[in-house]
Amino acid sequence: MASEEYEGYYAVIRAIPEGRIMTYGDVAKASGHPRWARRVGYALSSLNDLTVPWWRVINAKGQISRGGGRTPEGVDQQRDLLEVEGVYIDLEGKVDLDAFRHIPPAPKK
Repeated sequence: MASEEYEGYYAVIRAIPEGRIMTYGDVAKASGHPRWARRVGYALSSLNDLTVPWWRVINAKGQISRGGGRTPEGVDQQRDLLEVEGVYIDLEGKVDLDAFRHIPPAPKK
């Protein structure tokens, strides 16, 4: 079972609508840890839960991250899944963050 911290990230990621993306930093911020973007990456690299749409999380440059031991096949798979959902990735491998970024509603106080 994932840690409480990781489950918080996964909950945010599950709420990303189809055809939208968030950056690692966006997920960290939405889960209450604005400086922990790298930890979101760690959480996704250890993911075993197929209900978490991991492919909807990209880096702050609007690109699919190639780090963390990602294989070229994994990068291609993420690209394919995003494109099937209607996310446009340009010839330089970038997503227009302004067009496709999901901004979750602010938590209710």
